[in-house]
Amino acid sequence: MTDTPRPDTRNPDPDTGGPSTGDTAFARRSTAETWRILEILRKETVGGFLLVGAAVLALIAANTPLRDRYEDISHTVVGYAPWHLDLSIAHWAADGLLAIFFFLVGLELKREIVAGELRSLRTAMVPVTAAVGGVVVPALIYLAVNHDGPGAHGWAVPTATDIAFAVAVLAVVGSRLPAALRLFLLTLAVVDDLIAIVIIAVVYTGELSWSPLLLALIPLAVYAFLAHRYADRFARSRWAAWAILLPLGIATWVLVHASGIHATIAGVLLGFAVPVHRGAYRRDDDGLAGQFEHRFRPLSTGIAVPVFAFFSAGVTVGGFDSIRTAVTDPVAIGIAAGLLLGKPIGIMGATWLTTRLTRSRLDPSVRWSDLFGVSILAGIGFTVSLLVAELSFDQTGGELALDHAKIAILTASTLAAILAGVVLYVVGRLQKPAPAR
Repeated sequence: MTDTPRPDTRNPDPDTGGPSTGDTAFARRSTAETWRILEILRKETVGGFLLVGAAVLALIAANTPLRDRYEDISHTVVGYAPWHLDLSIAHWAADGLLAIFFFLVGLELKREIVAGELRSLRTAMVPVTAAVGGVVVPALIYLAVNHDGPGAHGWAVPTATDIAFAVAVLAVVGSRLPAALRLFLLTLAVVDDLIAIVIIAVVYTGELSWSPLLLALIPLAVYAFLAHRYADRFARSRWAAWAILLPLGIATWVLVHASGIHATIAGVLLGFAVPVHRGAYRRDDDGLAGQFEHRFRPLSTGIAVPVFAFFSAGVTVGGFDSIRTAVTDPVAIGIAAGLLLGKPIGIMGATWLTTRLTRSRLDPSVRWSDLFGVSILAGIGFTVSLLVAELSFDQTGGELALDHAKIAILTASTLAAILAGVVLYVVGRLQKPAPAR
């Protein structure tokens, strides 16, 4: 069987009337690339379950007699004050550990642009426009609810998608779904993360200090030069990467943090500086970006993200009056509506418009009903939504609004997981298998 895409006879070319010669989004890839994607999804599935477990433990700790101990640990300050590193443990989890997660985002983004779905403008058009739609519509819904209220600055909270949580749900109920649909979700999440990175860097940067930011370019440039020049050595030797590149990465992180830009952006820049093709010392090996992904993903999915979730998701729910206050807060309503309604409307609408107005086409194995289930699944905000909520409300002193935002994120993400699970399960059971390519 060949990997050459077949003409899409179901969507005739508007100019010639014959089979479409437009690009098929998420078409069949090489065997090596397919295995790489499946391996990523497998690891993200494990990470998703760990993430959910950490969030459950946090809720238990925040709503039991363990609450005081939990809050004491969260607010314990450690670090070197002269370098502006005297942070609480909860902030270390958000600014420090989560930088590992964003480092992997940078790696995956680089690989998608260089060798993946985003390398071609036409094949990238569907996931990019779907992701943009999945960001713009939730933000507009949130602003429609909060346009004249004190919580309007939290518009970016419902724009994120948590790939680990989403893939965990997909693994449970989506075994009958085509691989192209999983690729759609993965690429959508990568573009979604890119948009979130831009939002965090532009919208949530307060007072910018140019001196440390410019100084950060020095270790970053040395890191990029060494990663490209000695990619083979770093791919073969783990200790060389730890001993040489890690200190440069830490220096970049410290200086970016001191500049006022959220320190997770340093993780993205470091990941994007790693070469994709260099460092493959055997024909069937990944380049240095792939090697680093294999090394750091267990650290991210097994430690960094669950620890962040544990310290971020611990919200004291309280009694009936507290719950009523939370669910009637425009902040919570806007977030829940953005995730549960905005995400599927934005993704489905943008995808439909793209396939109608351009020559881009979905892979024949992907049905619109499958895509609808995945668009609901994208409403699982969780990790990045929690981070953006803290940046939106914690810095402005809105502690009550922050708690309500977290409750909305956790509730809406859970409902999105359940609804998407039901839709994908029913679709997988009722529909006949798609025609083989």
